Amino acid sequence: MVAYRQFRNSDPPHILRLWNESGLGRGAAQAVSCDEFDSLVIAQTYFDPAGMILAIADDQKVVGFVHAGFGADETKSHLSKKEGVICAVIVDKEYRRQGIGRELVRRAEEYLRQSGSEAIYAGGADPRDPFYCGLYGGSEPAGFLESDMAAAPFFTALHYLPVERHLVFQRSLGPGGPEVMCVRLLNAKRQSRLAAAAAYEPKDWWWSTRHGRLDSMHLGLLPKAGGSLMARVCVVGLDLYTTGWKVRAIGIRGLQVNEQQRRRGYGQLLLDEVCRRVREDMIQLAEAHTLETDLPAIAVLKSAGFQQVDAGVVYRKPAEPSSQSADD
Repeated sequence: MVAYRQFRNSDPPHILRLWNESGLGRGAAQAVSCDEFDSLVIAQTYFDPAGMILAIADDQKVVGFVHAGFGADETKSHLSKKEGVICAVIVDKEYRRQGIGRELVRRAEEYLRQSGSEAIYAGGADPRDPFYCGLYGGSEPAGFLESDMAAAPFFTALHYLPVERHLVFQRSLGPGGPEVMCVRLLNAKRQSRLAAAAAYEPKDWWWSTRHGRLDSMHLGLLPKAGGSLMARVCVVGLDLYTTGWKVRAIGIRGLQVNEQQRRRGYGQLLLDEVCRRVREDMIQLAEAHTLETDLPAIAVLKSAGFQQVDAGVVYRKPAEPSSQSADD
């Protein structure tokens, strides 16, 4: 017999045991400490114990959990409960195929609907990624990764439909990694230089409470002749992935190139310059994500020596047909 209850303060060690033993794939940080889990998940000001539901076996062993939450509103200063998201669901390998995962999701959906959600998603991705930034997905949450092989068949069986696909790219920075060079890149390099871009760090609450909890810096390209930034990115430390990936890595996110500077090699140059800079700090791998539909971003990443290694999928629960009254 399995019982279900909401989160208690004594639960993180049991949750982390499930996390480390359940085969979540390359995109899940491993050997995470309780302090790190607390900082990135439990300590969030909007963490609601009722949104984390645990499955407990007869011997009081925690055999599964689901965690549901909400994204940000348009101002990115408050939660918006109109759209709920199932951020994580894990069941102990020895207790799978017993309906525990299905029941956990059902209870999570009930929690989200009672909180006011009109749409329910599975898999966190901006702007619906309240938890696990820095713990799952790599450089940023991107739904449930395809390398997390249990996710797709599980949510498909629950009749969730894929609505977004995010591509995961990586570039090796170690010996034998790609060297990028072309005439357009040389021209861009002659006209610009890499510089800190701290002034462009997002100031909104939503960024600060998620990515702001990680080591990060903003870098950009300045024209050598003077002027404003031509392109910029955020670089995020991925030290929590070192145990699983066996290398030190950084994530590159939020690449932006000024409209008047596009198609002139500045995006490619900025990615390459960032990779060269962090290599001096013994970083061996760089990762970046983009939507499958963002063809210009994909082209820039490939031109800078990045190769696709994974993909993440966001699913959505189909709306249930409204029941008609007896008078209809």
